[in-house]
Amino acid sequence: MSAVSVAGLEGQLSEARRNVFLLTVAQAILGSAGPLSFSVGALAGYQLLGADKSLATAPLTGFNIGVALGAVAVALAARFLGRKAGFILGALLCSTGGALAAIALFRMDFWLFALGLMLIGLAGGFTQKIRFAAADASPSFYKPKAISWILAGGVVSAIVGPQLAIFGKDVLAPVTFAGTFIALVPLGLLAAGILCFLKLPELKQAVSSAPARPLFEIIATRRFITGMICGIGSYALMTFMMTGAPLAMVIGCGFPSELATLGIQWHVLAMFGPSFFTGVLITRFSAEKVVAAGLVILMACAIVAHMGVELWNFWLALILLGAGWNFGFIGATSIVSSSYRPHEADKVQGFHDIILFGTVALSSFSSGQVFTAWGWSVMNLVIWPVAGFCLILVLTLIFSRTQKVV
Repeated sequence: MSAVSVAGLEGQLSEARRNVFLLTVAQAILGSAGPLSFSVGALAGYQLLGADKSLATAPLTGFNIGVALGAVAVALAARFLGRKAGFILGALLCSTGGALAAIALFRMDFWLFALGLMLIGLAGGFTQKIRFAAADASPSFYKPKAISWILAGGVVSAIVGPQLAIFGKDVLAPVTFAGTFIALVPLGLLAAGILCFLKLPELKQAVSSAPARPLFEIIATRRFITGMICGIGSYALMTFMMTGAPLAMVIGCGFPSELATLGIQWHVLAMFGPSFFTGVLITRFSAEKVVAAGLVILMACAIVAHMGVELWNFWLALILLGAGWNFGFIGATSIVSSSYRPHEADKVQGFHDIILFGTVALSSFSSGQVFTAWGWSVMNLVIWPVAGFCLILVLTLIFSRTQKVV
């Protein structure tokens, strides 16, 4: 290798490290909005409602709808404004949503609060693309390390978000939780400032000699159907239980909201912490077996939750819920990604994400309905049929030895 090529590679790696560092910091900051919102969103919604509390989780449904819309909006923003400007826009949306949610709490306006959380979720849709930007900005040999750095930022978010929820709860007393959401304003502005220093390379369009297959042909395959159903099942169950848990702990059992928030913190850490080795497990044992393990862990979550309503029951159930989601969803995503070719990715991922986030939004909305009507014990029962059906599907795929697409 010539001295010129070595110098060029070193320069490329230096630029990649710089971009990945900036994206990691932005991920740590902006990623905290999700755990913060889920820690107190349902409780804040509950206090804004009158006698009928069944819509308490509707603001979090708005958050999930925002994430779904954000997945589309970030692509449009990248196309017309560029990826850097798109990420900055997402950060500013986080600040706007936090300010709107805080104003809504002062005004005791439930639907304005739901709109504020939808904007925070919309910003979250932009944040979800940071990991792809980090990979795209890196040479092939540096991509795994780049993704690991982004995942480390996610772990930081899991700590920062709930802690902000705790410390901000009474800052603007007597309006509970207003201080929590107003904290997102400076965070979003700080992230926007950091993202201004990005120098992202232009993406090169991949060329393939094989023609793209029709969408229906791809989504009708056993691998795609199994991966999508298992991924949606894992994500929907996680959202359903995570959304209802703070209500069950605070409203149902009388625990302080701070303990419920710490439970969510442990849950989110369990969601993202295993990501550092989930890929290794998939490589060694196969995605299908990792998904099966995740579904079994989700069932273990139901068992622990059924055993009682002590603090340890809630916290351990939430930890198992996070770990089960990690194995189930990441493994299922790997199955889905092996069912199509690279040049077919956009249309397949778009179809998949619309179904995924639509179902997740429905699960967060139904969480409040089920808790209000039947309580925490019935919520736990939902895990069994969903996880059981998904487990049967993935075991069938394991024994059928359905091949990946190459």
